[in-house]
Amino acid sequence: MTDNAADHKILDAADDTDVPVIGRYRVLSSRWRTAMALLTGAATLLAMNQIFALGFFVDSIMLDSRYLYLVTGIMLAMVFITFPSAKSNLNHVPWYDIAVIAVIAVVFGYFAWNAERIVLEAWEYVSPPIGVALALVTWAIVLEAGRRAGGWPIFLIVTVISFYPMYSHLLPDIVAGIGLPITDVAIFHVLGEESLFGLPMQAFAMLVFGFLLFGVSLQYTGGGPFFINFAFALLGHMRGGPAKVAIFSSGLLGSMSGGPVTNVLTTGPLTIPAMRRTGFTRHYAAGVEACASTGGVMMPPIMGATAFVMASFLGVSYVTVAIAAIVPSLLYFYGLFVQIDAYAAKRNLQGLPREELPRAGKVFKEGWYFLAVFLLLLWMLVYMQQEATAPFYATALLLIINQFTSHRLSLDKFLLLIASTGKLMAELAGILAAIGLIVGALAVTGMAGTFANDLVYIAGDNVVVLLIMGAVTSFVLGIGMTVTAAYIFLAIILAPALINAGLDPLASHMFIMYWGMLSFITPPVALSAFAAASVAQCAPMKVGIESMRLGTIIYFIPFFFVFNPAMLLQGSLTEILPVLVTALIGVTLVSGALQGYLIGFGLLGENAMGMLARVIVGLAGLVFAIPGGGLLGLSTLWLAAAAFMMTVLGMCIAWLQRRQSPVTA
Repeated sequence: MTDNAADHKILDAADDTDVPVIGRYRVLSSRWRTAMALLTGAATLLAMNQIFALGFFVDSIMLDSRYLYLVTGIMLAMVFITFPSAKSNLNHVPWYDIAVIAVIAVVFGYFAWNAERIVLEAWEYVSPPIGVALALVTWAIVLEAGRRAGGWPIFLIVTVISFYPMYSHLLPDIVAGIGLPITDVAIFHVLGEESLFGLPMQAFAMLVFGFLLFGVSLQYTGGGPFFINFAFALLGHMRGGPAKVAIFSSGLLGSMSGGPVTNVLTTGPLTIPAMRRTGFTRHYAAGVEACASTGGVMMPPIMGATAFVMASFLGVSYVTVAIAAIVPSLLYFYGLFVQIDAYAAKRNLQGLPREELPRAGKVFKEGWYFLAVFLLLLWMLVYMQQEATAPFYATALLLIINQFTSHRLSLDKFLLLIASTGKLMAELAGILAAIGLIVGALAVTGMAGTFANDLVYIAGDNVVVLLIMGAVTSFVLGIGMTVTAAYIFLAIILAPALINAGLDPLASHMFIMYWGMLSFITPPVALSAFAAASVAQCAPMKVGIESMRLGTIIYFIPFFFVFNPAMLLQGSLTEILPVLVTALIGVTLVSGALQGYLIGFGLLGENAMGMLARVIVGLAGLVFAIPGGGLLGLSTLWLAAAAFMMTVLGMCIAWLQRRQSPVTA
């Protein structure tokens, strides 16, 4: 094989910018693809006009409510183009969807035209009959859009809770609220600023919009293949190299897309066969890909949509959330890396031959500008604090430079980029619009604060019990909902309870986001693991169990940073450094115990004595990783000393069993 062929072998395999999910998205004709591109372009222009205050349509910036009506109407129309109501219309847009789109145009056009009247005359409390009628129609449309974009679980949860104000007065006192007629509930949902157009949609329209455009543009200009090939060039030859590539590439791509399942289906067809070729079992390779893809959701700088919604809830900048996520995400990926290295060392699994890998210099030369736009994005986010405008500038720079490279976009591919952006935007907007109804229902009844206080009362002021209750609730909700949807619901219900119990607000919100995400790698409904299993062609439940083992450390990290926010880089350097050092040591020990091989020491053993050694070393790792100070009240030095003694004991037991059973070891 020539060097040039090696440079492009993996690149060609990775160049797949549009991974379909069978039965989920419609297969659109050229006419409807054009319609999607036009609607996406219109929504993007509206967003740019509002975010940059360009004043295209009026002498000054457009009224926020008018902008939200227009953008939401466009997004909902795209939901009914993109997502079929049933498999029978997977290949065409039926007449009734066209009718719904027409109704959306009329209803939201009317709301946008009368935006000033709606605000000045407070239609959310007292509306004319036409406002009530259109609000009821909008309510029904949003519920159906949520079903198509998010599935039946979201539809059922949102339907029950959005109607909650109508029957809340009939419920037991602990969950009772103020009863309202359906007309009052409808106008509050649709014409107010706390429900359909509350924080979720506001965050989408003002912050998330540009980052979605940036993420899709990276994919269509070759950013995905660049990062995958760069990872192969740097890590592919190492022990267990293809699995380490999966961590690097899937983490970065997951950060761009914010979709664990989509990420698995994008990078998995490349990384899983490469892992299999170097000796990894099918279920282990699929587990690595599932964990890496899921971890991308919490990986700065983009982190998907959830981080932006969190910033809106907390009233802080997005950069604050992204900085707080650095250490937990690095610990998670470091844990994966160490486990893979231990697994490969234990089984003597080598990397791919260098001659089959792309050369780092050539890959960098062809794709340097992807790193350049990332640096621009980070500079504008961190230094200039331009969160809303930064992704638009980064996208513009990317598209301009790209046209002078071999990846330049043709007109057809550019239109496909726009249409794909619209598909992603429609999916997220449909879910967020529906989830907004939950926010409104709890706000209008006053139930959110009451429920938070009840949770604290049930926990008996025991923070650990409250955290365990929160973890279980977050996990269960994460099974049926997307990470963003589950987070929004819990940010209203659970986060206030954690904060009322004395926990740090940022740590509390991060806690529920992490535990909502864990359902993607935890059976019985481990969507990322099951998607990876379909790529690897192996038993889904076996992959789910392997994903749990590989991702073990992430089940503990949320408790760690709640106990001491220094792990979120909150505090002085003298508070943060000891926590980081002991956490790294702890993750190394836990990872070694899980795989039965401790880097720098060797095998821990598989017999009874070996398992005992692994348990002791694993527990020592957890004690090392637990941050001192904070809620626990134990010093970092005391915890480290106890963990060190446990580690020595575990290693002594492992050494003794190796002496007694050298063949087994």
